[in-house]
Amino acid sequence: MNHLAKLVAALAVLSYPVLAGPPDGTFPEQSGTRASLPELREGSPLQDYLLYASLNSPALRAAHDRWLAAMEMIPQARSLSDPRFSYTYYIQEVETRVGPQRQSFSLSQMFPWFGKLKLRGDAAAKAAEAAWLDLQNQRLQLLYKVSLLYQDYCYLKQAREVTQENFELLKSLEAVARERYRTGQALTALMQAQVELGKLEDRLRSLDGLRPALSAKLNAALNRESAEVLPWPTAPAPDLPVLDPQTVRADVRGGNPELARLGTLAEKEEIAAELARRDGYPDLTVGVTMIDTGGARMPNTDGSGKDPVMATVAINLPIWRGKYQAAQREALFRESALREQREEKGNDLQADAALALYYYEDAARRVKLYRDTLLPKAKQSFEVAQQAFQTGKADFLSVIDAQRILLEFRLEVAKATADQGKRFAELQMLTGAGALHTAPQE
Repeated sequence: MNHLAKLVAALAVLSYPVLAGPPDGTFPEQSGTRASLPELREGSPLQDYLLYASLNSPALRAAHDRWLAAMEMIPQARSLSDPRFSYTYYIQEVETRVGPQRQSFSLSQMFPWFGKLKLRGDAAAKAAEAAWLDLQNQRLQLLYKVSLLYQDYCYLKQAREVTQENFELLKSLEAVARERYRTGQALTALMQAQVELGKLEDRLRSLDGLRPALSAKLNAALNRESAEVLPWPTAPAPDLPVLDPQTVRADVRGGNPELARLGTLAEKEEIAAELARRDGYPDLTVGVTMIDTGGARMPNTDGSGKDPVMATVAINLPIWRGKYQAAQREALFRESALREQREEKGNDLQADAALALYYYEDAARRVKLYRDTLLPKAKQSFEVAQQAFQTGKADFLSVIDAQRILLEFRLEVAKATADQGKRFAELQMLTGAGALHTAPQE
């Protein structure tokens, strides 16, 4: 299983785990195999959809490969430059007492000033960490998109089920009205029932027509064939945790990967500024040269044909100080710009989180209001109206009104549940996925 698969396999246990990046530059083992995709069948939960999207997204795989490419830059930045070998052939031999010099061989190695290699490696490590955080951010964005479409798909399923149940219920009432019409009662109740049945039938057709389009959108997010209609998923749980606003705000600042990426890039520029300063110090080059010398013309010459070997030491002269100072200022300006950008982004994310938290709590309030208070009363009202109609104590219009209210309230429960799930997914995206905490119990 490759590293990306290992990261997202944790979704089998947790819906939104945080991807912990390796800031020390540790390179993961690559086995070249991919985790198998989960099968999306009837009743598959959101967990399976998120795992499928994480494993099958080409955008995530591209971001993952960019991170791996950035990781490979670290050993390159920390390495010395290649040794330099040079060869000189003397077109005209240089005659010396010990013999003619015919050719020479030189080998040299440049050593940067103290700390330069480490700074270059640290800058490359920060760039790799930023690529890792970009991978996390793209994954959160993808999971948020899938969660929104999943909630819409679940709501569509519930809306269709509720509407179908109301349609069947109204058909039974229409049969009662038809039987009464046959016994000589007024046609009004039958006509009202048929009008309402026509309206519900039209709504069912609209819901059925929306399913392929919404399924295509969800398939696109999952990188699946868009023409294949997805099976109905599991309806989301209506009760989600109570969130602590202060903790949410802290988690946005501390857990959002985009903020962390901007901070990491600012640290990289800080390292670049120090590296530019040290570029103003000379680098040391150490070398050795050997000259191939032939035998002396005079016989019995002491040292005849002896090859001389010479050691050389050289330094560059960084005398153009303005260039290095400008490079240092450039890096510091970029660092300042990134920190300001991070501050502005943090303010925007805090505002987004505050609004999402309001909608989350409002949806939770609506779920409790309709599910626990209004819906039971609407059911009771409909049952009373239905019984009164069957006993001839109320007209059919009362039953229709009670049935409309019951349908509206059941749909409101489903819609509020989907809205709460959407806002919870948004808060997870803003806080880095998995950093949410419940409010302290009193």
